[in-house]
Amino acid sequence: MESIQVSIQGGRSQAFPKGISAKAAIEKLKGAVPPEVFAVKANGVEKDLLAPLETDAALQPLAFDSPEGKEIYRHSSTHIMAQAVKECFPTAQLTIGPAIEEGFFYDFSFDRPFTPEDLESIEKRAKAIIASNLTVTRLEMSKSEAIEYFRQRGEHYKVELLEGIPDDQVSLYQQGEFVDLCRGPHVPSTGHIKAFKILTSAGAYWRGDERNPMLQRLYGTSFPSEEALQAHLDNLEEIKRRDHRKLGKDLDLFSIQDETGPGLILWHPKGAQIRLLIENFWREQHLANQYELVYSPHVARLDLWKTSGHVDFYKENMFTPMPVESSEYQLKPMNCPFHIMVYKSHLRSYRDLPIRYGELGTVYRYERSGVLHGLMRVRGFTQDDAHLFCRPDQLAEEVQKVLKFTTFMLGTFGFTEFKMFLSTRPEKAVGTLEQWDQATLALEAALKDGGYPYQEDPGEGVFYGPKIDVKIQDALGRSWQCSTIQIDFNNPQRFGLTYVGEDGKTHQPIMIHRALLGSIERFFGILLEHYGGAFPAWLAPVQVLVLPISEKHQAYGQQVEKKLRGEGCRVALDLRNEKIGLKIREGEKAKVPFMIVVGDREAEAEMVSVRQRNGKNLGTMSIIDVVTLIRDDMPEAVRKGSFLFE
Repeated sequence: MESIQVSIQGGRSQAFPKGISAKAAIEKLKGAVPPEVFAVKANGVEKDLLAPLETDAALQPLAFDSPEGKEIYRHSSTHIMAQAVKECFPTAQLTIGPAIEEGFFYDFSFDRPFTPEDLESIEKRAKAIIASNLTVTRLEMSKSEAIEYFRQRGEHYKVELLEGIPDDQVSLYQQGEFVDLCRGPHVPSTGHIKAFKILTSAGAYWRGDERNPMLQRLYGTSFPSEEALQAHLDNLEEIKRRDHRKLGKDLDLFSIQDETGPGLILWHPKGAQIRLLIENFWREQHLANQYELVYSPHVARLDLWKTSGHVDFYKENMFTPMPVESSEYQLKPMNCPFHIMVYKSHLRSYRDLPIRYGELGTVYRYERSGVLHGLMRVRGFTQDDAHLFCRPDQLAEEVQKVLKFTTFMLGTFGFTEFKMFLSTRPEKAVGTLEQWDQATLALEAALKDGGYPYQEDPGEGVFYGPKIDVKIQDALGRSWQCSTIQIDFNNPQRFGLTYVGEDGKTHQPIMIHRALLGSIERFFGILLEHYGGAFPAWLAPVQVLVLPISEKHQAYGQQVEKKLRGEGCRVALDLRNEKIGLKIREGEKAKVPFMIVVGDREAEAEMVSVRQRNGKNLGTMSIIDVVTLIRDDMPEAVRKGSFLFE
């Protein structure tokens, strides 16, 4: 009998008969399959534990603690949920059910929306399926057989999916009487899923197209223990409590109104104050680091967007052009063509480079209504934008400065955990291999020289050049991408950008697209959720709330307010004829960092009693001490001013 050589991660290698299952091989090599292992990677390919091994194989056992393991675990959970739905509601039709970050969903075609009572029944049935510990079996058949199988069962969406699959052979997975079309792999039995929860339901169009039928989408999650599931559910509650849309309304920061239009933000005074502080800090730091600030119009001739390539590559995200006299004008989706035109307005010398243009430029993108989400996904937003034009020999140094600038800016706003990703040449790309190699090496050198750990994303660069993406981690451990550094060979060539070199000849500059905070709206939303609305004092719209105990203390309260305002503090005075306890509670609810209570004792001593929004009493102090308290709460960068990244 033909034999194959099988090894296991961190263990020995041994010869086995060809066709031995991965599970049997692990048992021979390790004595038993660890209980937490439910699948394997064989030569880097994910497989069922019972999959036969036909060639020499290096095995890597998979458990829930790996990204691949989580995906397999949760995709197996979707099949359990789908089985439960079919058993509770036999007329429901199956569509698709992928694993997603932190959970899974499955879309069903059903004649009405699922009710909360339906979800309870489905979850109860799913837990019974898990308790039954049904064996999960892989079935293989021809595509035509599978089409006939599902057609006979009235599963029209599965038939449509199968008709779009190019392969002649397909795989299905069976557990009990339930069978679903699936590539796999899966856990060996339903009992491997230890903790299961259906979270919510929503509507979703078939294949994400609003012209298609509306489906019922069930979201769920699963974990290897009830404790882990409960921790996740607690985290979801905290996420819900920190939802920027709720906080934005509660704290009166911004609104989105139907009369104005979806995806368009109205900034209320307090939100505008915070935004102003963010933008002023942005401008100060850019001016200090030799960026030149520019402003550009909100519309331009459509021809500009044809030259830039946006009409070819980005048209579906652009608003319909508007006719103006004999031309068509376009709401801008990007700022870069305007910065290019500023560069082109003069003859440039090699001595002029690098040139760094920065702008907080408002752009407009046509996002479908189904994907709009508070401040996170909008139709009009202000981009923290900059474009750098440099010589090839300056590229690595410029990228390194941008990386330092990025971590400084994000760190000042309270983000200290970063993940960096280097994205390389995709299949469809412009520019020569030499240009790509030079740019990729420059990005890599900047990451290494700066000591930044990074992961490589092969083939994930944009068509015009490689890029670095920076993801931050918020207070709840979620990752957000704000910053990006992109090298562009395409636009300098499209627009005919040049500079006169030291040799007297014309050369093409390299262009760097760069955002540090990203969209100001989205960054504001991330900040709002990161702090749960309790902004640090330097960003709070009201830093100090002065609370006179009664009407007779109002005059002293006004004196305190005037002195604090004179010291540059953002202060509010509550002169309402309400009990002091109510005023304090409302100040805490408004998340004002410091509250000052003034009564007879404070007025006589010309002092103030200070409380923090968390309820802590800081005691009695002078007004200057309060000012010092606020200034000490500021990050070093805000207290000291500008930082240079040379």
